[in-house]
Amino acid sequence: MKNLFLLDSDLIFLNHGSFGACPAEVMAQYHQWHMEMERNPVQFLGRRSAQLLADSRAALAETLGANPEHLVYLPNATSGVNTVARSLRLQPGDEILSTDHEYGACDNTWDFVCQRTGAHYVPVEIPLPFAAEEFTRRIWERVTPRTRVIFLSHITSTTGLIFPIAELCRLARQAGILTLIDGAHVPGHIPLNLDQLGADFYTGNCHKWLCAPKGAAFLHIRPEHHAMIDASVVSWGYNASITGHTGFDAYTGSTLLQRRLQWQGTRDIAAFLSVPAAIAFQAAHGWDLKRKACHTLAAQTQRRIDQITGLAPISQDADFGQMVAISVPPMDPLNLKDKLFDHYRIEVPITTHKNWLFIRLSIQAYNNASDADALVQAVQEIYAA
Repeated sequence: MKNLFLLDSDLIFLNHGSFGACPAEVMAQYHQWHMEMERNPVQFLGRRSAQLLADSRAALAETLGANPEHLVYLPNATSGVNTVARSLRLQPGDEILSTDHEYGACDNTWDFVCQRTGAHYVPVEIPLPFAAEEFTRRIWERVTPRTRVIFLSHITSTTGLIFPIAELCRLARQAGILTLIDGAHVPGHIPLNLDQLGADFYTGNCHKWLCAPKGAAFLHIRPEHHAMIDASVVSWGYNASITGHTGFDAYTGSTLLQRRLQWQGTRDIAAFLSVPAAIAFQAAHGWDLKRKACHTLAAQTQRRIDQITGLAPISQDADFGQMVAISVPPMDPLNLKDKLFDHYRIEVPITTHKNWLFIRLSIQAYNNASDADALVQAVQEIYAA
C-alpha cells in the first residue's frame, strides 16, 4: 500500500504519529483546491469559503459523532488547546488538573496561562507500567474545591497510551468541572464519538492518523460554552455589528462560534477542505480492518524487541492502538535516533519519560512485516555493539 502514499521508497517510515503521511490522491485534491482558489481568489475566499467549510465540517462531524455547528477548523491541536486555555476566566488559586504524560507544548501553554492568571497547573503522576483500571481513581482523588479544569490527553504523545477518559468526563460534568481533551492522535486512530464522550472541549488533528494534508485540525466545543471562547486573532465577524461591507458572513459564517474562529484573516483553507477526501480514502480502503492489522503488527514488534532487551512492556496491548512506546536500555537518545536513521534509513522517534527511554513505533497501513523486521534487526545490532 506504500505506493498510494508519497513516502520515499527507500525510507522505512515508522513515525506516522509525528506529522502523519498523506495519500497521493488526497494530496491531489489538496492541490486542486489550491488551483481552484487561485483562479478567482475573491470568489473562492470571499463568497464560497463559508459554504465549502460547512460542507467539509459536515463530513468530519459525521465521522466524529458530532454536530457540525459545534466544530471549527484550526491548523493543529496545539492551537485548539491554546484557544480554550487562553479563553478561560481563571482566578488566582484555581487549579488545572492534568497528568505527567502530557505533550510538552501544551504544558508550556498552561505555564503561560498560569503565570498570567495566578492559577496552578497540577500534573498527577501516572506511573509506569500503566494500570488503566487505576487511572480514573488517581485523577479524581486529586480533585479539590479549587479544581476548575481537567486537561487530559486521549492518547499520550511520549508514551503512546490510550487514557480511559470517558468516566472522568462524566464525573467532571456532574461536579461542574470543565474538561479539555487533547485528542491530537485520536481521529482515524481509535473510535471517537464526541457527543457520547461529552467533553466540554475536544481538539484533534486530521493530518495525523486521518491522513489529511498538514495543517488540518478541529476544535469541538459544547454549545453552552461557545460564548466564552475568544479567538487568537480577532477579525471580521467577531463583532457582528462591524461589517465594513455587505455580505461579510459569506466567509465568517453565521453562528457565534464560526464568527469568532472561522475567519482569522487571509489563510490557506485547502487542508481543511481536503479532510473529506482523506475520510473517503480510508473508507474506500477498509481502514477499520487495516487499523486492527496495524495494531497487531505493533504489538508483535514490541514483544520481539522486548525479547532482545529483556525489558517488560509499559502497558497491556489494549492500552495502545497503532502507536506503541517500546522500552529500550539507556543510551543517548539523539545517538540512538541518528543511528537508526543514518545507518538503517529508519525514521522513528526516540522519546523519554522520567528515567524511561522509548522507541515510539507507529504502524500505519503502508507499513508491513519487513519494516518491523528492519527495526528489530537494527535494535539487535545497536545494542549488541
